Amino acid sequence: MDIVQLATTLTNILIIIWQILKTWWWFILPVIFYFLARYLYAYWVRWFFWYRQFKWVVLEIKTPKEILKPFKAMEDVFSGLWGIIDVPNWRERWCEGELPIGGGLWFSFEVASFGGDIHFYLRVPEGVDNVAKNIIYAQYPEVEFSIVNDYTKNVPSNIPNEKFDLYGEDFTFFKKNVYPLKTYPEFFEPMGERISKEEKRIDPINAILESLSKLNPGEQIWIQIVAIPITNELVPWIDEGNKIIEKIAKRTKPKSKPLIERVAKGIGDIAEEIATGVTKPERLEEVREKAISPAVSETGEREMLITPGERRILTAIENKISKPAYLTFLRSLHIFKTDEPHLPKHDKILDSYLTHFASVDMNALHHLASTRTRIHYFFRKSRNYARARNSFRYYKERLPYFWLASMEGEPLWKLGRGKKKATVILNTEELVSIFHFPSKIELPTVPRVEAKKSGPPPTLPIE
Repeated sequence: MDIVQLATTLTNILIIIWQILKTWWWFILPVIFYFLARYLYAYWVRWFFWYRQFKWVVLEIKTPKEILKPFKAMEDVFSGLWGIIDVPNWRERWCEGELPIGGGLWFSFEVASFGGDIHFYLRVPEGVDNVAKNIIYAQYPEVEFSIVNDYTKNVPSNIPNEKFDLYGEDFTFFKKNVYPLKTYPEFFEPMGERISKEEKRIDPINAILESLSKLNPGEQIWIQIVAIPITNELVPWIDEGNKIIEKIAKRTKPKSKPLIERVAKGIGDIAEEIATGVTKPERLEEVREKAISPAVSETGEREMLITPGERRILTAIENKISKPAYLTFLRSLHIFKTDEPHLPKHDKILDSYLTHFASVDMNALHHLASTRTRIHYFFRKSRNYARARNSFRYYKERLPYFWLASMEGEPLWKLGRGKKKATVILNTEELVSIFHFPSKIELPTVPRVEAKKSGPPPTLPIE
C-alpha cells in the first residue's frame, strides 16, 4: 500500500467517524460527560453544601504525671469513639451531600512541639466534643480538657515563604492493610507479677516525646493522626483479609475438569461399581482425604500443615479484622524559621518512632514518597514549593492527601511509586499502640495535671 492509498483509507475512516458523531452526538456527548458531571456535582454538594455546615473544636488535653491504667483503657476509648460512624443512604449521599466515607465525620489526635514545649490535642466536630470527653473521662477521670484556638493558625498561612519553610510527609503501609503492625501486647514480657513495677511502665511514646522536647526555639513539629470510622461495607478490607487467610491456609479449590469428562467418568465408575460390587480405591482415597483435611491442592492432594510463621500471620490477621477499624492518615510537619538554627534530622522524628511498630513478617509504616517535600528531578524548586503548600493545606484542613481524587487518599495517577494510597486501615489495638497518653511524664516541657481533683465531701452543708 503506497502513501496515496493510505491517505485515502485514513480519510474515509475519518469521514465515517465524523458522520457517526454528526448523527449521534446527542447520545454520545452525554455519555462522555456523564462521569465528569457526576464528579463535579458530588464535589459541589459535599464540600460546598454539606461539609460547610459543620464547625470543629480543638481540645487541649492535659494528663496527670503518672497513669497506672493499662493500654486496654485507651483501646476502649477508641472503641467508643468509633460510634460516631454514620453510613448514609442514597438520598443522603446525592441529595444532601453526605460523604460515603466519613459521613459521621472524623476526629484527630495531635501532638505538637513548639520549640520543645509539647502539647496534646483532640480535634472533633462541634457537638461531638462532649461525647468524646465523656468517653475519655470514663477511663481517665483525672485528665483535663480546655477549648483552645487551632494552633495551625498561629503561623502565616502562606508557608513556605521568606521567613518560614517546612518539611512534610505522609505515611503508608509496606504491605496490604490487613497485615497488622506490632502492637502493645508485644512490648511486654509475659511474666505477670514477676516484672518489676518500673518495667511494666516501659512506654514507646516516651521516645518521641524526648525527641520533641529537644527542638530549637524557632522550630515546630506537628504530628497528626486522623481517624475515620469504617465498616466492611464502606471499605471491604475484611473480605480482602479473608481471601489472604484462605490463600495462606491453602484452601484453594481443585480445578474442575470439563463437564462432559466428569459426567462420562462418573457414569463409568458407577457402572463398574454396580457390576463388580467393589468401590474403586481412588474414590475411597478421595473421600478419606476430604474427611481428613479441608486444605487441598489444585490436584486434589493433601497439603502440608502450615508452618509456625504462617500460623502466626494467620492469627495476627484474624485478630486485626476482628476489631473496629479506622481509615487513618498519619503525617508530620517540621516548620522552622529560615534565619534561625534548625536540625534537618528533626524531620525524621515520626519516622523513627513508627519503627517501634514494624515487623518484618507482618507490616510497617513508611513515608509515602509522593507526599514528601523533597524533589530530586525536573523543576525541583517549583514542584517542591507546590508539594509543601499541599502538605500545609491538608494538615490544616485535616484531610487526606489526594483528597480531591478520593477520600481514601487514592492518587489520581497510579504510576510507579505514586500508586500507593495516603491512608491506611488501623484497628483500635494498632491505634492505641501508636497514640496513647504517656504512662509517666518526666519532661518539664509537657503540661500536666498538677493536683488531683475530687468532689466535695457528702456532709458539706449546702445552705
